[in-house]
Parts: sequence; structure tokens; C-alpha cells
Amino acid sequence: MARYPTRSWRAFQPRQSPNDSLASITLVVSECRVLGIDPGSQRTGFGIIDCDAGGERHVASGCIDVAGRDMVVRLQRIFADLNTLVSEHRPDMIAIERVFLHRNPDSALKLGQARGVAICAAASLGASVHEYAPRAIKMAVTGYGAAAKPQVAQMVRTLLRLDTALAADAADALAAALCHSQTRRLGALGST
Repeated sequence: MARYPTRSWRAFQPRQSPNDSLASITLVVSECRVLGIDPGSQRTGFGIIDCDAGGERHVASGCIDVAGRDMVVRLQRIFADLNTLVSEHRPDMIAIERVFLHRNPDSALKLGQARGVAICAAASLGASVHEYAPRAIKMAVTGYGAAAKPQVAQMVRTLLRLDTALAADAADALAAALCHSQTRRLGALGST
């Protein structure tokens, strides 16, 4: 006995019950606050967004500028500033850009140290940490994995409905937060 009235895939029309329509799918995404971090040994960008069923809303963004100082002092300042930021805004989740391999091993090590300090400071109050490759972040925000920084900044401004210009590091951090928000939404959609 056939499951469907026809065997031809061209005439395929699955049977639907009233509860199977796409209109009945409701996406339940709990409210949360996401801290996005763009780690850097000279400038570390941060961006905080609130996420709910209605979309994303900008809370705060900026850069921690530590250029021109000794590496130990830079790491201490990144840790202290992010720790203060986390204590003040209490994010539920942290999205951080994954380090990609540089041609200069010394730069990669310094960036890795800054990233490690940022993760420790951001996760100090128990928020979950999620890592994303730079190409994945660009793909989520612009639809193109090799997008230039101005394209990312423009899409972040558009998605968050911001009127002011953003520093490149702050825009990258907000892009990481938006990437995580979209990943959460897609995960919730897949579990329904």
C-alpha cells in the first residue's frame, strides 16, 4: 500500500494536517544578552546586544585601546576593562572571534594571549563562551565570507538600526554578537 496517492515525484503533494502548516510554527527564543569580542593585542573591540523574539537591539559598544604599552600592561588592562564591562552589563553569552593563523608567529602569539585574557575576563561570571571563525561571522552578517571591514560595519549599522559610525573593532565585535544571535535563532528553529 502506497503512502501517497502517486508515485511520481513531480506530482508530490504531502498530506498535511492542520497543525503541520508553516504558519503554525512559532519560534521561541529566550531573551538574552550577548557580548561580542574582537580580540586584539593593540585594540580589543566589544559590542553588547540584547536578543529576543523581536530581533536584536544595541546596548553598548566600543574599543579598549592599549597600544604603545608593555605587553603585560596591555593584558592587565584588557582583563580589567572587560571584567568591569561584564560586571556592569551581565551578559548571558559571549561570542568571540577565533584566531586565524598569521604569517608572523610573534603576532599570532600576542593575539592569542590577548584572546585568552579576554575569554577569562568575559567568562568570569559564568557566561557561556562561543567561538566563531572570522569568515563565519562575515557570512552571517553580510552573506559573503570575504567581506571587507567597511561592508561588515555597514551591515552591522543596518541590522542594529544605528545612526552613528562605528570603529572597525567595535563593528567586528557587534558582528560576532549578531552571528551568535542568528546561530541561536537557527538552532531554536531546528529544534521545533
